[in-house]
Amino acid sequence: MELSRTSWERLVKVPLEQSLTVIIPALNAAAGLGAVLSACAGLPVVVVDGGSTDATAGVARAAGARVIAAPRGRGGQLAAGAVAATGEWLLFLHADTRPGPGWREAVGAAMRDPARAHYFRFALDDPSPEARRLERQVAWRCRVLALPYGDQGLLIHRMLYEQVGGFRSIPLMEDVDLVRRLGRRRLAPMAAEALTSAARWRREGWRRRSARNLLCLSLWFLGVPPGAIRRLYG
Repeated sequence: MELSRTSWERLVKVPLEQSLTVIIPALNAAAGLGAVLSACAGLPVVVVDGGSTDATAGVARAAGARVIAAPRGRGGQLAAGAVAATGEWLLFLHADTRPGPGWREAVGAAMRDPARAHYFRFALDDPSPEARRLERQVAWRCRVLALPYGDQGLLIHRMLYEQVGGFRSIPLMEDVDLVRRLGRRRLAPMAAEALTSAARWRREGWRRRSARNLLCLSLWFLGVPPGAIRRLYG
């Protein structure tokens, strides 16, 4: 993607609340969504509800977010959110992942580089050694394999998003699918973390959940259909 100097300067100078839209796919996420929306206060937010039966939509509207409906499936929900967004920059977040301290400054700095997509450092809301070990493993995966996941957020300019084809309507691995199309040279880390709920790892076991995630990734690279992987993912 190439931008003229005038276009680049315009992108940098536009205030965050005018240039950025936060997109959050949600399904029965009422319990943790409020904290994510609080972190994004003052910014345009689109919550894409995949058919929640809890108070997800009410929590989102109470926080000032726009709520739209889309068929269940994170890839399709993210794609629908991008269509509904008004900003030139898109920040995709999971409903259980909230950006940490200094994230707005980090996003502002990243916006100086519209030719690349940007992701947060992975962090878990758990004090255990297992959580720190997993964070180190994710940092290695990002550094060596250039594979950030959706729970690290993704900041991308709309022009680049559309250039690579955006999120595809697949039920799982939509994040890996997109970052692989972006490629290493069009990915960059941001100087802030995104804090993700560790509830699933605590519930299923740290090693079991991590092994299942690795198996799902391996199956995706082997060409197994995302729908089949989704049933294994749980």
